Amino acid sequence: MSIYQQLLARERSGDPIKVGIIGAGQMGFGLISQISKIPGMIVAGVCDIHLSAAEKAANFYKQHAKPHQMVVTNDYREVIQSDFVEVVVDATGVPEVGANISLEALNSKKHLVLLNVEVDITIGLVMHKLFTNAGLVYSGSAGDEPAATLELYEFAKTMGLEVLVAGKGKNNPFFPEANPDTCKAEADSKHMSAHMLAAFQDGTKTMAEMNLLSNATGLLPDKVGMHGVEANLENVADKLNQKQQGGVLDNFGVVEYVNGLAPGVFVIVKSDLEPVDEELRYLKVGKGPHYTLYRPFHLASLETPVTIAKAVLQHDSSIHPIGVPVSETVAVAKRAIKAGESLDGIGGYSVRGVLETHQDMKTNGHIPIGLISGKVVAKKDIKLGQFLTHDDVELDSNTTVWKLRSLQDHLFQS
Repeated sequence: MSIYQQLLARERSGDPIKVGIIGAGQMGFGLISQISKIPGMIVAGVCDIHLSAAEKAANFYKQHAKPHQMVVTNDYREVIQSDFVEVVVDATGVPEVGANISLEALNSKKHLVLLNVEVDITIGLVMHKLFTNAGLVYSGSAGDEPAATLELYEFAKTMGLEVLVAGKGKNNPFFPEANPDTCKAEADSKHMSAHMLAAFQDGTKTMAEMNLLSNATGLLPDKVGMHGVEANLENVADKLNQKQQGGVLDNFGVVEYVNGLAPGVFVIVKSDLEPVDEELRYLKVGKGPHYTLYRPFHLASLETPVTIAKAVLQHDSSIHPIGVPVSETVAVAKRAIKAGESLDGIGGYSVRGVLETHQDMKTNGHIPIGLISGKVVAKKDIKLGQFLTHDDVELDSNTTVWKLRSLQDHLFQS
């Protein structure tokens, strides 16, 4: 039975899936609004650090949904602990907040769906293990680029095709020194957080998304930060070819982002079987021998209900780490920092994220950007563009995300 048919059955039985949503910003508000039109699913709790934002989203929802019990609060624990909530969505995008939500959901025996790639790439391995052991679902969200790309990846692999490259089109121009001040006017015009837009523009979000895809597939970045070529649907397979064939890659089996294919996601595939190769050409997938399978959209939080339903009805995830460290998004200074200065985290004024392999992170002593949280202080002067190491900064070991990352590093040594 399809998810939609299962939702209709829940609607007919008067037993809808009861969702608690933490974070009522752009993504959370869209999700809350969308659920008002979905059969067999209701919003049972809304939380935002700004109570007015939670109330605004809840009031909009109530205008379009049948009356029912709902918790509206600025305390995430009230939503997660509610007996009327069975699955929790983290739509905050903040690693430390996400770490606390994850622990609370685990303790309250609630499934967890993440619209928080930032926390997933930092502690996703250990949290997925803990949730699985507890008989719960821990999942990234459908509609976000990692899960949308994974759908194409698994579609291709299920057909027996070899996946050479998997990735996304980048939505925003790349401004590596973007910060909330430089982004404020555009963010205000789009009714979104300036910190969130800064994380898009400075590249952190793209790195984190491909980090999550890497951890879910085993595909690696071909180089630190990936290549980020300019390409379109007709030439992307040529540009993302190996160097000896006129492309930019040293290796296949990689994650990558492309300027020019936004807002879509893609995989580049091949078959060594001549009849299959001939069929792909006949079906006008491309000229070969490499073919691009492309989805021209991703619907972000509007697709999250698919994952919510999958978690509750099928006890399955849309995307999760495969269980061993693969890639990391590490912190790079986006301004000169003096010894003794405090550093803020993702989407702020101090650091941006760059993707590299987990092994490179260990070898170089680099720091996952999600750990730039709480009270982080520079121990020495740091140059613009410098990759941060543990010799450069004092991390805050009192944060939940630091403690869970330490547990993950202990459990998943490589």
